[in-house]
Amino acid sequence: MRRVHVIVRGEVQGVGYRYTLRMVAQDAGASGWVRNRRDGTVEAEIEGTAAEVDAVLAWMAEGPPGSVVDSAAVTERSPQHAVGFDVRPTV
Repeated sequence: MRRVHVIVRGEVQGVGYRYTLRMVAQDAGASGWVRNRRDGTVEAEIEGTAAEVDAVLAWMAEGPPGSVVDSAAVTERSPQHAVGFDVRPTV
């Protein structure tokens, strides 16, 4: 299992990024969560097999139509065996 924490910068709020990410993660078989931050970034944690996480990270680097991803900072974390994928409130 692999778990990563990701901060995505760019034009990533107001473009359906979080809800599309949830669908992409679910389709890939990954678990975790995503939320907007008040500084305009999107924060997420993704957990699954290496292949599942890599597939989600590849999508996150591009984002949905209408978004502009400037960067995605990825930090490895210890797996927590998360179940499901949530869209959390803004922090």
